[in-house]
Amino acid sequence: MKRDYYEILGVSRNATQEEIKKAYRKLAFQYHPDRNPGDKEAEEKFKEAAEAYEVLRDPEKRRIYDLYGHDGLKGSGYQGFRTHHDIFSAFSDIFEEFFGMGFGGRPRQRSASQPGSDLLYTMELTFEEAVLGADKELEIETYVRCESCGGSGASPGSREITCPACHGYGQVFQHQGFFRISTTCSRCGGVGHILESPCRACGGQGRVAGKKRVNVKIPAGVDTGTRLRLRGEGECGVRGGSPGDLYVQIRVRPHDVFERDGTTLFVRVPVHFAEAVLGADIEIPTLEGTETLRIEPGTQPGTTLRIPGRGVRSLKTGLRGDLVVEIDVYIPKKINRRQRELLEEFLKIEKETKEKGSGWGWWKKKKKEKKSGGDDNSGKTAFAF
Repeated sequence: MKRDYYEILGVSRNATQEEIKKAYRKLAFQYHPDRNPGDKEAEEKFKEAAEAYEVLRDPEKRRIYDLYGHDGLKGSGYQGFRTHHDIFSAFSDIFEEFFGMGFGGRPRQRSASQPGSDLLYTMELTFEEAVLGADKELEIETYVRCESCGGSGASPGSREITCPACHGYGQVFQHQGFFRISTTCSRCGGVGHILESPCRACGGQGRVAGKKRVNVKIPAGVDTGTRLRLRGEGECGVRGGSPGDLYVQIRVRPHDVFERDGTTLFVRVPVHFAEAVLGADIEIPTLEGTETLRIEPGTQPGTTLRIPGRGVRSLKTGLRGDLVVEIDVYIPKKINRRQRELLEEFLKIEKETKEKGSGWGWWKKKKKEKKSGGDDNSGKTAFAF
């Protein structure tokens, strides 16, 4: 019958993960086979402690064990350490966590290659480039592949050799009593091998500081704050390592005519007051050029007209928004004598027409409404001509 895992490690059922790890480390040192060669009892205790730690360090396995014990773990599919491979694999993971080495003292070497870093570039675009899209070329300062060695870091004709300091382990070992302490090899940096003859141009890095040009396709519809990711266009990796990514941060300059809200464009178009009264075909600006728009007779200042499909393309759907045109009625500050005569004649006719109808004096009408308790527009005055 299996012993209780908490009893094996000598901790309470409320023990923290740090307490469980500390208890296991103590037992692992005490019963490790390297310290107890040929001692079967010590080997069994070592395996027992490792199995207990394997369960209690896993939150889900621990939860099942706390509720249902060993039988609960069997029901969940966990069978403990059934084979030598299971024991070796678990011990290897645990010892690497504690000591940076695999089971049996074999280190897990690092690769000489290292990935390059990601880069961030801020690009300023015109309003048209952001809305309609554009092809741009960037020149960035970064690490680029060494042409002399082709990125390998080795001089032509040379090769990698086993590190003489650590003999390929990537770590050097020192004995202190019963313990064997390992540290990363300073000669090879934990790789286990070194270059026989490093490239003089890059010092064995496989990359040098330089500049490179990157073509960037700006999709239609980007805006300030949009970030584009170009995979593999970042910093060159060390000794053949994968390159990083390039992130392009977009900043858009404001436009003199258009304003934008998402996929909707806004533009204010000045219209002569006579055109607003009579109705007219007016010319309006769009991002692609100009377009003719019909305004009806009696168009009021602030009237908005919507033109579908002339706005900004959505980055998500690919559909274009609308162009909203706001009518800004223009009233001239100076007029000539003939214009004055015509306007005075128009005003005279307008007054006569109103006097025959509902009355020209709007204030008289409002006064009558107030006396009769009529319509109240909450203090708002309506101007009618």
